[in-house]
Amino acid sequence: MQLILGIESSCDETGVALVRLPADGSLPQLLAHGLHSQIAMHRAYGGVVPELASRDHIRRVLPLTRQVLEDAGAALPDIDVVAFTRGPGLAGALLVGAGAACALGAALGKPVLGIHHLEGHLLSPFLSSDAPQFPFVALLVSGGHTQLMRVDGVGQYAILGETIDDAAGEAFDKSAKLLGLPYPGGPELARLAQDGNPQAFKLPRPLLHSGDLDFSFAGLKTAVLTQAKKLGGDLAAHKADLAASTQAAIVEVLVKKTLKAVQQTGMQRLVVAGGVGANRLLREQLNQTCIQRGIRVHYPELHLCTDNGAMIAMAAAMRLQSGQQQADCSYAFDVKPRWPLDSICAA
Repeated sequence: MQLILGIESSCDETGVALVRLPADGSLPQLLAHGLHSQIAMHRAYGGVVPELASRDHIRRVLPLTRQVLEDAGAALPDIDVVAFTRGPGLAGALLVGAGAACALGAALGKPVLGIHHLEGHLLSPFLSSDAPQFPFVALLVSGGHTQLMRVDGVGQYAILGETIDDAAGEAFDKSAKLLGLPYPGGPELARLAQDGNPQAFKLPRPLLHSGDLDFSFAGLKTAVLTQAKKLGGDLAAHKADLAASTQAAIVEVLVKKTLKAVQQTGMQRLVVAGGVGANRLLREQLNQTCIQRGIRVHYPELHLCTDNGAMIAMAAAMRLQSGQQQADCSYAFDVKPRWPLDSICAA
């Protein structure tokens, strides 16, 4: 048995978690995790301020580590591997987590392991009570990333389609900002949409009939801006309808492209991961359609959809378990703010 500590600091959440890797080859188990969100701090600026994010990670990472160890009934010497988010993300924020992890590893004489942030999201459904099995199609909708992938195992990823400009999360956030909603915009827009009519405004569904599995949401954002300007002083009265119409457009594209990917690959299992994967309408429509087509769909637990240390510790455990990567005691570290997921695939 090994205990793996995971540290996540790629953007505006500081996450720490402890995962147990059983010696019998069974699925790793989450023992405890702690998370601090910087939403309240960044809201005053309407978005993430990188320097403030980095400074807050410095303040939070060690207290969270102590909390997680206490919750798990473990101590620092019990840790076998220290994992951290190496990228992608904000450079300064990543450096905090990487520096803390490598310093901790050096102090304990334990190996460290840098993890890809998106792989953490991709494997996060394995933390749920309804864990998937390989192979599956994955819809990864996290922040600035929207990707469809074929996943045959840990480190065995083939990109089927991806965004060519704005991702789904960016479309939510930017549209919310155009409507005057506070940060973080995506969840605020989804909440407002519950009171609106999704058919009130005819908005584009970019690349819906393109014949491929790529995404593009920049045009939708522009259409929302145009409609908001047309409404002018009447925007407040129609804000919920415009929010609902915007959400409906994004979700329709995600659902139809995802189902097309499942059909093309012949898979009968789907994984949805990343922050947008918590969207209620997206889950409802995917669940309904997948039931009709006999497709099993898996999600991470709602509280693990956003960035967290549990997904980093889990990804590290699964990489170690599968033999895809080995932790080492080299404590000179670097980070990768831009790091394509397919670059870590198995040869």
